[in-house]
Amino acid sequence: MALIPMRVLLDHAAENGYGVAAFNVNNMEQIQAIMTAARETDSPVIVQASRGARSYSDDNYLRHLMLAAAELNPNIPIAMHQDHGNSPATCISAIEMGFTSVMMDGSLEEDGKTPASWDYNVKVTREVVQYAHARGVTVEAELGCLGGIEDGQGAGLSEEEAQDHLTDPEEAGQFVAETGCDALAVAIGTSHGAYKFKKKPTGKVLRMDVIREIHKRMPDCHMVMHGSSSVPQELIDIINQYGGEIPETYGVPVEDIQEGIRNGVRKINVDTDNRLAITGAIRKAFEENKAEFDPRYYLKPARAAMAEVCKARMIAFGQAGHAGGVAKKTLEDMIKVYDMQTA
Repeated sequence: MALIPMRVLLDHAAENGYGVAAFNVNNMEQIQAIMTAARETDSPVIVQASRGARSYSDDNYLRHLMLAAAELNPNIPIAMHQDHGNSPATCISAIEMGFTSVMMDGSLEEDGKTPASWDYNVKVTREVVQYAHARGVTVEAELGCLGGIEDGQGAGLSEEEAQDHLTDPEEAGQFVAETGCDALAVAIGTSHGAYKFKKKPTGKVLRMDVIREIHKRMPDCHMVMHGSSSVPQELIDIINQYGGEIPETYGVPVEDIQEGIRNGVRKINVDTDNRLAITGAIRKAFEENKAEFDPRYYLKPARAAMAEVCKARMIAFGQAGHAGGVAKKTLEDMIKVYDMQTA
């Protein structure tokens, strides 16, 4: 199956009550790990790249890796998504490179660090929506700010400061109406990176009530959870056993993500968990055979470790078994859908 618009996946997920994991990629092994997991679980999937990933891998390498994934997996619906676009120019460049979905993160100014005003967010998001929808491309937006920094993106808010930048459920409906975005990333106290919470999160810091209230007000809104890696202790233990020094930290429990899915969350971003899996496998390989120098020796177990994490999330989020049910809609098909909505 060719790459398809992300909106098609999100609509099917909403109709069938599941969430779709969105996995970040930088190289071939990561894409292979994701596609192995998707094949073995019969899952539709969102593969996404940050600005940092596009710079690291070069757009053309990344695009052809994604085209190869689609060619080698004709029965798996795949959306190719630009994660955290910092400006309309970034999103437009992604669309020109063949991405079928983009995120305009207008919650921060173009520097990717400074919390933006409402008017700025609406303006840049609406600009991207108009450009993208004319080409059938899906647009994700963000309202509110997450904590932490990852790949140079983020306001660097602490766990406590993030509580002052949560998404306002009352504003969410107005924002979606004014921008026309397809999906809305909501701020509920989570953070980018591995260091999300100092202790196991409770309802005081992980504000699932925000998601419930938005879903109550807008049952058809496709919400997105960012910073949603669970940071499994067993992955941290492997890294630390083989020379790492990851301090005590906690992620977003899978059961909270599942509650989010029951209340309108359709896209769940997962990156840190895969990084932890890869790093642990590589450290272990280095320690077990210090004379080995073939990159394939340590990249194979790293790829396999990431695939296991991806499979676990696909099953937990409910997308497993749904690949065959997703409509085979193209960008051209979505242009007609958007034209009808604005007629």
